[in-house]
Amino acid sequence: MEYTLYESERVIGLLVRYWTMPRKIRELKAMLRKAGFFPRPGKGSHTIWEHPDLDDDFTFSGGDGDDAKPYQEKNVRELLRKLKEVRSEQ
Repeated sequence: MEYTLYESERVIGLLVRYWTMPRKIRELKAMLRKAGFFPRPGKGSHTIWEHPDLDDDFTFSGGDGDDAKPYQEKNVRELLRKLKEVRSEQ
């Protein structure tokens, strides 16, 4: 598969962003808010995120300015994928 120059630059930009720079916790929280999740307080720096269409909830640890751990990014991706599946079934 061949890419145009624009597509190649876009792919390289995405790879650099996602493989070299961890996202901040605030970015992941913004993604969840945009998808309709809402937070409730947990202990210390923990917040628990819920969505009315899902049975699962997700707990974040860390402050907004902290780098997100790879497992946190993976969990958010999985939650958003699961939400997309649930919405497509409705």
